Amino acid sequence: MDPSIFLQYWPLLLRGFGLTILCWALGTVLGMALGLLIALARRYGPRPLGWLIQVYIEVIRGTPFLVQLFVLYYGGPLLGLRLDALPAGVLGLTVYGSPYFAEIFRSGFNAVPVGQLEAARAIGMPEPAIVRRILLPVGLVSALPALVNFSIILTKETVILSIITVPEIMYSVQRMSTETFRYLEANLVLALFFWGLVESISRFGRSLEARITQHLIERT
Repeated sequence: MDPSIFLQYWPLLLRGFGLTILCWALGTVLGMALGLLIALARRYGPRPLGWLIQVYIEVIRGTPFLVQLFVLYYGGPLLGLRLDALPAGVLGLTVYGSPYFAEIFRSGFNAVPVGQLEAARAIGMPEPAIVRRILLPVGLVSALPALVNFSIILTKETVILSIITVPEIMYSVQRMSTETFRYLEANLVLALFFWGLVESISRFGRSLEARITQHLIERT
């Protein structure tokens, strides 16, 4: 192993680290937001809308992310959608993650005791207030472990963005290994980066779950 390689390529790797985290963070946040909207629309929207949402969920979950990314980046111009590699990558992660997050939110909502919802309606609480004060907080506690788990899965999907030339960590590592023929060092960097990122997300998720649970206990 030659440590001097890391000194030579650290600016390239650092940019790749930062871009990977940026793509993952934007894709996760936007995917969660879209997934939450989908879950609420499916719960409160008309039945035809629910059928369309179900088709969307099945199509996205039933096709590989690589195929979706190719269709978005290379097929988008045929439909008038011309995106650079980075916006296409973030949009791809958002679309790919949204149905999974929607199903996670749906299961969390279903875990909310029906008695709490009925009691809120019985005292005249409007439905938006029920969603804000009961459905979302209580459902989030049940859904949080699955949300964190799928967020971790999305970190590993970011390596596919190198296929459309997004210069994230995988793209940087491939360039490093191609120019130096030192594949062990390059893949060691990749493995350590994702291990550190996944460990950080896991710790943050456990801390957030403990805080939300404690907050709900204090409210009651």
